[in-house]
Amino acid sequence: MEDMGKKEVKLSCRNVWKVYGENPDRFFTNRNGNVGDTAEALDRIRQNSHIAAAANVSFNVFEGEIFVIMGLSGSGKSTMVRCVSRLVEPTAGEVLLDGDDLLKASREELIEIRRHKMGMVFQGFGLLPHLSVVENVAFPLKIQNISEKERHERAMEMIELVGLSGRENAFPRQLSGGQQQRVGIARSLAVRPEIWFLDEPFSALDPLIRRQMQDEFVRLQTQLHKTIVFITHDFLEALKIADRIAIMKDGQVVQIGTPTEIVLNPATPYVAEFTEDVPLARVISCGSIMEPPSGNIDKSITVERHTTLEELLPQFAQRQEPVAVADGETVIGMVTPAGVLQALAEGEAKVLGK
Repeated sequence: MEDMGKKEVKLSCRNVWKVYGENPDRFFTNRNGNVGDTAEALDRIRQNSHIAAAANVSFNVFEGEIFVIMGLSGSGKSTMVRCVSRLVEPTAGEVLLDGDDLLKASREELIEIRRHKMGMVFQGFGLLPHLSVVENVAFPLKIQNISEKERHERAMEMIELVGLSGRENAFPRQLSGGQQQRVGIARSLAVRPEIWFLDEPFSALDPLIRRQMQDEFVRLQTQLHKTIVFITHDFLEALKIADRIAIMKDGQVVQIGTPTEIVLNPATPYVAEFTEDVPLARVISCGSIMEPPSGNIDKSITVERHTTLEELLPQFAQRQEPVAVADGETVIGMVTPAGVLQALAEGEAKVLGK
C-alpha cells in the first residue's frame, strides 16, 4: 500500500543497497541501484564473499506519517535508517528528501541538512553528562549559532513538551532512564526537524517505562505531526504507533502496509509467523468496519476512524446502541456490537486460514 490520500511524499528510497566487502561497487554498473533481478544480484554478492545488509530497498514516506521499519535482529532495519540519514553511505540507490537526492549532497550540504531538517534519536541516550537538561536540549542550537536567549527559550519549550518541567537544571545522572530518553527526544526536536529518525529509542527501557514512552510518543505526534521513520523489532510497539509498516528480512523489504493489512493479509509465511500472536482487536480499526450512520444516532459518544476495537469495546459494556465514528466534528459512520463481533470472527477465520 502506497496511497496516503493527497499527502505529499517527503522521503523516497529507491533501490537502496548497502554491501560490505572488499569491493562492493563491482556489483553495480551504475549508482542508481537498479540491478534487474534482486535474487541473482544477491547470489553474485554472496558467492563473492560480500554481505548485503540492505538489498534493493524501496519505499516512500509521506508527509506527517509514522513509517515503521521492523524486523528481527540482522534484518537490515537499522542499516536502512543509517543509510537514509547517510550516517552509513549506501553502496547504490537513491534517497530523495523533498525530491533532492541526499546521496549527491556534499559534506557541507549534508551537515546543514542534518542541522536544520533532521532529528535523530537512538537507543543510547547520548546525553552529555557535564551539561544540565536544558543545556543538553539547547546544545544543537548552540552549534547552529542561535542566540543564547532564543536557544534557552526553545529548549524550555521542548522540555515542557516532553513533560520534564522542573527538571531543567538536573544532570543526566540524576534522571531515570525514561527521563533521560525524554531529554534525548526534546534535544532532537529542538532543531524543529522536518523529518525525524528514531532507531529503537525505547528498547533499553523497562517494560512499564517503555509503554509510558510509547504513549508519550503518540501524544507528541498528535501535536507535532512530524514525518517519522521509526525502527523497532517489537510488533506490538509498531501496532501502537504506526501509520504504515515495512517488514524486513535478510536485508529486503518483504511487505509494506497498514498494521491491519499486514496482520490480516500477510504476504509471506515469514510475515504470517511474525504476526501470529497479535490480538485482532488491536489492529482492526473502527474506520475499517463502520457502517453508514443512521439519522438518529447518539452523538454524545464518538470515536475516531483510527480507534481500534480494543479501545472501543469498553463503550459497549454499558450500552448496545451504535457508537458514532467522527472525523473532527462530522459523523462519518457508526460501529455496532454486531459489526464488531462479525469483524473479529472474519478476521480470526483469515488468520486460521493463513
